[in-house]
Amino acid sequence: MKILNIEAIPILVPLKQGLTTKTAHGEHIDSPYVIVRIHTDEGLVGLGEATLAPRWSGETSASCVAAIEQIFNPLLIGKDPTRINQIRPLMDKALVHNPFTKAAIEMGLWDITGKTVGKSLCELLGGAIHTEIPIKMVVGAFPVEKAVALAEKFLGWGVLSLKVKVGLDPYEDIERVSAIHAIADRNITIGVDANGGWKPTIARDMLNRLAKFDLLFAEQPIAPTSIESLAELRENSNIPIMADESVFTLSDAWNICTNNAADILSIYPGKHGGISNTLEIANVAYAAGLNCHIGSNLELGIGTAAMLQVAATSNCVDSKSFPADLIGPLYHEADLLRTPLKLGPEVAKIPEGPGLGIELDEEQLEQFRVN
Repeated sequence: MKILNIEAIPILVPLKQGLTTKTAHGEHIDSPYVIVRIHTDEGLVGLGEATLAPRWSGETSASCVAAIEQIFNPLLIGKDPTRINQIRPLMDKALVHNPFTKAAIEMGLWDITGKTVGKSLCELLGGAIHTEIPIKMVVGAFPVEKAVALAEKFLGWGVLSLKVKVGLDPYEDIERVSAIHAIADRNITIGVDANGGWKPTIARDMLNRLAKFDLLFAEQPIAPTSIESLAELRENSNIPIMADESVFTLSDAWNICTNNAADILSIYPGKHGGISNTLEIANVAYAAGLNCHIGSNLELGIGTAAMLQVAATSNCVDSKSFPADLIGPLYHEADLLRTPLKLGPEVAKIPEGPGLGIELDEEQLEQFRVN
């Protein structure tokens, strides 16, 4: 089998009214992503999704399309799409960084490989350990009244875990967490995510003040510029520290682990440049005795399906202790799938079927395509 063409389709999908989110990086109102279709000479088509955000990796929809059309398509035409371990280094040599673009292509390769043999990605990776993955919903860093209303909405759905965005104004951060903690039952777990928005001195004070709320984790409390500062913060915090923006590459994971700079690594295929890279990073964490958590860039259906497959098969991902961010489609007006994924309120279920286990909805694709 050979690759005939890699098609990059830019899309723009709005978030649902009342479900936009806000972080230290800014407000997420709509998603300018790219859907990838890898066409083969045997008629099989592999699906991928690039959940792009320049504030994350420097990638945009336009840069993703250009990279695929000008670099990766000429490079990979004629290659066997099932030879994923041969294609990965080719992409890395042709273009540095750009993990979300590379991840979209690699998702498509895995999707084709699974369809070729009639096996799900879970089966290709050795079989699912879990068929249901606990999840949590995210409350943006909005003013307290709005944040509480959003938390009440999620709790009314039956959600059992929340992540509250912080990292903007310290006083309002405390008020937001306190107010949400006050309305949540004792069986509801709560974590916070600063997205690197606090300075180290502020972060130390904030974690001390937040400790009384019995938080499940504090995600990326400071910017990913100093592992030493993150390690010092972890050593003096009673709240488990989760690293997200600090962990893009395998080398990042190694540095975090060897410097004892976090208790948990937040991982997912888009950020790491693919499913294979994600599992490699998870294994580094596992060897160091750290937990892994499935993070998110608010993916649509294809990206979320890939994350589900990883969460289901890896011994290194502890979604029972740290519920996953497998929630992107719930926030968007559309997921671009013919059959929606089963997400929440308590758990996400693994899609069945070969490859990623999903089918693209062509009508939705046309509706949200950017020409």
